[in-house]
Amino acid sequence: MAMLKIARMGHPVLLQQAEDVPDPTLPELRRLVRDMAETMLDAQGIGLAAPQVHLPLRLFVWRNGSTVAALFNPVLQPLGPEVETAWEGCLSIPGLRGAVTRPRRIRFTGLDANGEAVEGEAEGIAARVMQHEADHLMGVLYPMRMTDFSQFGFVEELARAEEAKR
Repeated sequence: MAMLKIARMGHPVLLQQAEDVPDPTLPELRRLVRDMAETMLDAQGIGLAAPQVHLPLRLFVWRNGSTVAALFNPVLQPLGPEVETAWEGCLSIPGLRGAVTRPRRIRFTGLDANGEAVEGEAEGIAARVMQHEADHLMGVLYPMRMTDFSQFGFVEELARAEEAKR
């Protein structure tokens, strides 16, 4: 397995639409999933999209409990009107966090690493991570979803401000 270089905000690959993957079972794509999982875990992330490793493909991996799951060609749909705002970070925007409002529950479909159709529902942090990673496939970074930039900053500064409130 190989550690992959993570694209940082400003790199054009992060702003383009990713392409569908016709056959997730190809050996090079299986290797890519393993490498993305290793890269994500090493960087202490909870999700990683292919554009973040300089490949404009509709694929992301995320921590699903104690395992890492892959989803090719995902389609996500909100389930209901409930939204929640929570802090997000991104491996492509190191050291920063922002408060982002997203649907609380989603339905997802796509293909797994074996090329099998998968579908399901997610809520809470799982739904947030999947939406964040799916945004990468559309060329969207989380600050583009923010509406209140007073809730955006460096991790250390946000922690100091929170501590000062106590």
